[in-house]
Amino acid sequence: MTMKAFITGLSGKELLDRERDFLREARPCGLILFDRNIADRQQLRRLTDDYLEAVGSDRQLILIDQEGGRIQRMRAPHWKKWPAAARYGELYKRDPEAAIRAARLVYRMMSEELVEVGINVNCVPLLDVPVAGAHDIIGDRALSSDLQAIIDLGRAVADGNLEGGVLPVIKHIPGHGRATADSHIRLPVIEATRSELEQTDFQTFRALAHLPLAMTGHLLMTDLDSVHNVSVSPYIISNIIRQWIGFDGLLMSDDLSMEALQGSIGQRGRDVVAAGCDIALYCKGVFSEMVDVAENVPDLQGRSKERFEAALNLVHTPRDYDREQALRLLSELQS
Repeated sequence: MTMKAFITGLSGKELLDRERDFLREARPCGLILFDRNIADRQQLRRLTDDYLEAVGSDRQLILIDQEGGRIQRMRAPHWKKWPAAARYGELYKRDPEAAIRAARLVYRMMSEELVEVGINVNCVPLLDVPVAGAHDIIGDRALSSDLQAIIDLGRAVADGNLEGGVLPVIKHIPGHGRATADSHIRLPVIEATRSELEQTDFQTFRALAHLPLAMTGHLLMTDLDSVHNVSVSPYIISNIIRQWIGFDGLLMSDDLSMEALQGSIGQRGRDVVAAGCDIALYCKGVFSEMVDVAENVPDLQGRSKERFEAALNLVHTPRDYDREQALRLLSELQS
């Protein structure tokens, strides 16, 4: 089946008739869910089922940002409250093995809640390396400021998701930790040299470059490309993300709606794909903008389609795990 190279958001908790018609015709390759789309288990499962029926295929990526802490779309009382990523880093300082075990098991348990409502992609782990003085848009979403801790814990988070039948997404490649601005509002400028970035920010992504999905950061890294931000920079995507970091999985842009990007929504979608992103990510759910993106991105084809299929092939029946231990570790992290 032909699909378009974009992931879409939706406007609300039910699929509107015009959205259903749009999905049937445009056939995006995925859906991303936000608070506005979520009420309870029954409603959310109905929405994901309706989406799959509309696009006419279950070979789709259904995404959510269920990081824990302040970034948690599925919330109490219908779902558990999950700790921020930084809690694992704090435990890692005291007991690395315990922190790695906790990250794997807690995210494995989280994956049960996602699979139950038809979600097969969680946009974790963040592999960004925070630095003093950076904007708090990352903050406690970061696993740690220590490279080895981020690598070890990021791998554990990814493993926990994969063991639960959910695909992880490493973000924000090639590194958002130095950003002094929120890319939702304006373009962050990072002036560190390539040498500095290779020794720090890029290392965490390089260590986990074998994972199936990654999301770019909308960042201007002046020593690499003084004109184009990462998501629309052919040089950075080809020479840094694909070659130096070695990531050959499915690369999606961060949200096209963010003010760090320029031009119309359709132009942004065209630009990120032209630069080398496999898929454009559109989150806002405004119908006219959904149509604009669909009209400007190409069909998912060639190497990008191969990466898409390879990622979906990693989704499997959840494996057994020690749920009692996971609950105990979750309680300890929240205490």
